[in-house]
Amino acid sequence: MAITDKIYVKNHRQLSSQLETNIPKGAFKGATLDMLFQGEGLEKLDDATQERVLDFSSDFLDCACDNNPYCGCPERKFVQYLLDLRAQGLGPDAIVDVMTDDYMVYAYPGDVLSFLDDGVRTLEAAEALAGVEGDGEKRDEIRQAKQELER
Repeated sequence: MAITDKIYVKNHRQLSSQLETNIPKGAFKGATLDMLFQGEGLEKLDDATQERVLDFSSDFLDCACDNNPYCGCPERKFVQYLLDLRAQGLGPDAIVDVMTDDYMVYAYPGDVLSFLDDGVRTLEAAEALAGVEGDGEKRDEIRQAKQELER
C-alpha cells in the first residue's frame, strides 16, 4: 500500500460538516481530490482551513496532465514533499507534525517510518544492482541518496 493511501484529512468530520457534504477521510481518495480540484464549496470553510486546503491544492494538484488529479502527479509530489522533509533531518513524528501544520493532513508515524524504511531497502537493492552492472558512479550516487535517507 502506498504512503499516500495512508494520508488522512485532519478534522475530517468538521471539514465535511463545513462543506455540507461527505468526503472520504483519505486525502488522496477520488472524492477528496475532486472536491479540492474543483474547489466547490471551499468558501464555506473558515479562513485558516481554507488557506491550508488551497495550499494543498496548489502544491500538489497543479499540473498540466489531461487526467489531473488522477494522473499520479499529486501522489508523486507528496512523496517528494515527504522525502524533502526527511532530507531536512526530520524524523517520522516531526514529519507528521509538519504535514499537519502545513496542510491539515496526517499519517501515523509508524506508517511514515515504514515508508522511509522501504525507501532505504529499495535503494539498497538498486545500489547492489549498480554494483553488479559495474556502474561505480551510479552505485556511489545511490549510496549517497540512501545515506541521506537514513540520517
